[in-house]
Order: sequence, then C-alpha cells, then structure tokens
Amino acid sequence: MNISVTVNQSQLLDVLLNVATVRPVFIWGAPGIGKSSIVERFARELGLPCVSMLGSQLAPEDIIGVPQIIEGKSVFCPPRMIAREEAYCLFLDELNACSQEVQKAFYSLIHDRRIGEYHLPEGSIIIGAGNRAQDNAIVKTMSSALVNRMFHVELTASHRDWLEWAKYNGVHPYILEYIGLRPDHLWRQPPKTEEPFSTPRSWHMLSDALHSYGGDMDDKTLEILAGGCLSPHHATQFRAFVKQIRNRYAMTAIINGEQKWPAAVEDRDVLYFLAQSFRAQLIKELPADKNKLSGSAQALAIRAKALMKDLAGLSLEIAQMAVAPADGESLPDWFMVEIVRDLPRLAEHNKGK
Repeated sequence: MNISVTVNQSQLLDVLLNVATVRPVFIWGAPGIGKSSIVERFARELGLPCVSMLGSQLAPEDIIGVPQIIEGKSVFCPPRMIAREEAYCLFLDELNACSQEVQKAFYSLIHDRRIGEYHLPEGSIIIGAGNRAQDNAIVKTMSSALVNRMFHVELTASHRDWLEWAKYNGVHPYILEYIGLRPDHLWRQPPKTEEPFSTPRSWHMLSDALHSYGGDMDDKTLEILAGGCLSPHHATQFRAFVKQIRNRYAMTAIINGEQKWPAAVEDRDVLYFLAQSFRAQLIKELPADKNKLSGSAQALAIRAKALMKDLAGLSLEIAQMAVAPADGESLPDWFMVEIVRDLPRLAEHNKGK
C-alpha cells in the first residue's frame, strides 16, 4: 500500500475519533509500532469494549459462522465473539495476512456491517490493521474490493508521543532517559535476518524485564536483557549508557562537586544526557519567581552557573541546548538573565542560534 501522508500516534487517535466512527479504517504500520495499543485506547475513550481478532489465524467459518438447519432452512450462525448485542469496537489485526477466502468473508462485515442475518449493533466500529510488505512480515495482497471498502492511514513512530505515553505507564527510568537522549533508537526497520529489532513494543518488553530483575542486576544480565529485545547496535549502546550512568557518573555528585562533567570524546553522549538531566532538575527546583528562592535553591542556582561555564568549556553546543527553551519548557527568566550577565559567551552563542 502506497500512502503519501503518514501520521504519528496523536494524529492517528484524532483520525480514529473522527473517521472510524463513520467509516471502517485500516491502519498500516511496521510491527511493534503501537497500532494495537492505540486502537485499545481509542475504544476506551469511547467507552466501548474492544474485540480483537487475528487475521492470520482465521478461517472463513470463524467469520461467517457455521450453518444450522432451522425449520428446513440453513441459517449461518456467526461466532459469539462477533455476534454481540451491545455496541463494540471490532479490531481486525493482521487483516492483510489472512487468505483471500477469509478476506472475502470480511466483505459484508466491513461494507454492510452484517454477517448473514446478523447486523452489528448500532454504534459499533470496525478497524483493521496490518504490516507493510517491506517489513518482512507475513502479508498478502489485499483485494481491490477490500481496499476500497476502508479508509487507509499509515502510522509512524513518534518518540515524543511514545515518551508521553511511557511516563504514565511505568516504563523504566533508564529507558525513558535513553530514548530522550537517542530518539532515533526507538524504532528501526525490521531486518532481513532473524534477529531482535527495536520497536516501541520491544522497549516496553525490556522495561518489564528490567523491573522484574530490579536494580541489582550485573552487567551480564543487562547484556542478556537488552540483547533479547533490541537491535544489536541499540542493545550495545543502551548497555554502555546504563553502565556509564550507573557506575561512573551521577548528577547529584556533579552538582555537589564530587565529580566533574565527563570530558572524554567517547563520553560525549553521556555528557549530553547529563546536561539534559541537569536542565530538567533546574526546571523542577528553581521557582519562576526569584523572591521565592529557598536556601537550597539559591545554592543550586549559584552552583548551576559554575557548572554551565564548565559545560560550555567542554561543548558550547551542549551547553546551549541545556539552557535553550525546548518542548514548551524553559529555565526561569531571572536565571536566564543571570546567565546572560555572567556567561556572555554562552549567551552570544544562544543569540546566534
């Protein structure tokens, strides 16, 4: 399927709320990108139960039912999963992985909202989903008749949407921090070889494994867990990230003067991460009104300016990113005035941006 415009998770939810309520929708996207979870969220927001069926495991009779003889006439009895009395959301996952015969069985369900003599309850919604041919997944060509019966949209991974979801769904802090640092590692194109690859789903799996093991895992265990979920390169980078943060650097120690910013070239990714963590801490602890500074916050502000100077000496670009507004959040105005006054080199760099 060639679709010229793609959507992120937020945009897809908006499409479902406005289109799926009046027409069947088909969601295209790579494996593990979050198609199922968005449909489930959509159904919850409408207060509808979500009934999922996996197209790759269906036979035609699973849709149209089996015939019974009633008063000398054959009547097809649709399966109980579909034949419900109350409105619901029917999610046909991997719809383009089912056989042509199963696709034919969906025609009347999708187009006329009925199976034989059974009609879907008023207010019911039908959503299909499937992987793309380039994803090395099991897919079959959808007939033009079925394609033309649905509204089509392609979902792409958005690290901002995923991180927003992840923060409220218990995803491990290491993963939140890492994807914030390396959003390009959230998803990669499925490989042609049989190996794990990074997707929002696989990062969630890794989070569950990290929570299960707790905080005392050794480096070998971390290697096993990351390697079992992620693309090999991403797994290596994530392990290095965790070990460096856990064993060598701590933001509290840097603020207290017990450690310095990592200066080695090979630690530049760690420096970026720590700078972003430092920024987040300043936003959290420094009040918008300078007159409301507590003693500890005032000490932090003084120390922060010294640390910003040291950071700019290592990387003016990273220091600039640490003080520049981003994602709707910025450092307090009074603090920025002091930065401009005390660190003119950094302030001039900001103006140049």
